Amino acid sequence: MSQDASAHARTRRDHATEKAEDYVEAIADLVEASGSCRVTDLSERFGVTHVTVIRTVQRLERDGLVRTEPYRPIELTSKGLKLARDCRERHEVVYRFLLAIGVSAEVATVDAEGIEHHVSDETLERLRAIADRRET
Repeated sequence: MSQDASAHARTRRDHATEKAEDYVEAIADLVEASGSCRVTDLSERFGVTHVTVIRTVQRLERDGLVRTEPYRPIELTSKGLKLARDCRERHEVVYRFLLAIGVSAEVATVDAEGIEHHVSDETLERLRAIADRRET
């Protein structure tokens, strides 16, 4: 596989997991803030229909990231909690890096949301080193 093909394949893989990452992170945030997460909460947060949320949550359940029962809140599994923590950490590193290079907080908030899904572990470590150096 050529380098270009490999890069495109990675981008497609990243896009495929992006929604799952956004959802588990949102579920974790909602549970932390209010003690529970329901389909309605996710529908409002993402500005999508209940049907869209239900389909996505079904995929997350199939992938072992959440547990659901009728008329009960959505719960993250241990695998889902780990993914949510990892996503939150990546987001925070990218956000701090963007602030360290002079990006405004408003723009850094939006940009970090997209970048966090596509940054490699190697790049993330370099971003972390720069952000940490700028904070001291």
